[in-house]
Parts: sequence; structure tokens; C-alpha cells
Amino acid sequence: MIYITGDCHGNFDRLYAYPVEKWHGGKVHKIRPSVIHLMRGQVFKLDGKKIFAFGGARSHNIDGGILEPDTPDYKKKKKELDKGWKPYRINHLSWWKEEVPTEKEKEEGRRNLLKYNNEVDFIVTHCCASSTQALLSHGMYKPDVLTDYLEEIRQTVKFKKWFFGHYHDNRNVNAEEILLWEQIIRIG
Repeated sequence: MIYITGDCHGNFDRLYAYPVEKWHGGKVHKIRPSVIHLMRGQVFKLDGKKIFAFGGARSHNIDGGILEPDTPDYKKKKKELDKGWKPYRINHLSWWKEEVPTEKEKEEGRRNLLKYNNEVDFIVTHCCASSTQALLSHGMYKPDVLTDYLEEIRQTVKFKKWFFGHYHDNRNVNAEEILLWEQIIRIG
């Protein structure tokens, strides 16, 4: 199984504790021999294909905010939010600031793409470009620093297919961009 830092609910404290290794031209964390985390901004060469991986997404379901478990009023705030059925996250338990990529990760992605003249076969992300998100959400989701970065990638990189899954649906957005959530497909 290949795992991309795609999810916005991944335990980044644990994930980043694994040593960084090189694998098929890009950086990874080998969690187990058969479970590999493709790090953000890397280009991997697999079966003669170039794949750009860039995970991450801003959590959408956090209307109640981010709770800090070590604050004095944590239990009170949590109880109020639970009572009101308001969605929230708990820092370092169900939310990590690393869900949104850093400038360093974005710059590494740009540099790695330039090594291949901004041309890859596939792009695999969790989130999607701002313009694609607008098509999907009809204004429900607003652009952010990550979707704007992915829009830059969409405008400057030549690719055949782009796969992403953050929006919990399965559909072809257009001929190049495919939203996958509960499907597994063979590419190549």
C-alpha cells in the first residue's frame, strides 16, 4: 500500500517520527515494507511513469474550533461542543497544524517539478486546485493557501491525470481530474 500525506486527519507527530528514505526518486517514510508514505512535493518514477505527490488539506468540519487539551477549560469547552453537536478537533489528537503544507514543502514541490520540466504523467493529491474545488463545491468551500498552490501547479504543469479524494465523492470532474474516495483504480 502506498500512503500519501493526503488526509487532513493523519497523526503527523507519529508519521514524521519515521526516518526519511529515498524510494523511486522521491522521499518517503517507510512505515512497513508494504506501507509507504509518499512525502509532499516529490516526483516518483514507477513503471516508466512520473507521479507528483502532494498531500494535505484544510479540515472543513471544525466549526467548533481546535481544542487544546492542556488548557484549564478544556473539559468544559468539549462538553459544550458535544452537547451542541458542533464539530471540533483536538490538537495533537484529531488535528495537526501540518495538515496544511509549509512554504518549504511547496517550494520543494516546485523545484522537483522543474527537474522534469514541469511535466509528469500523474498528479496525486488529497485536495485539489482552487478552480476545480469551485466546480465541485458550488461555493461551499473557499480557496485557501493549499488550493491556491495546487492551482499554480494546475496552471504550470503538464499532466495526463490528476487524482484527489478530499471531497468524499467518486466522479470525473473533467477529462484530466478525477475525484476518488471509495474506489481503487489501476493507473498506467
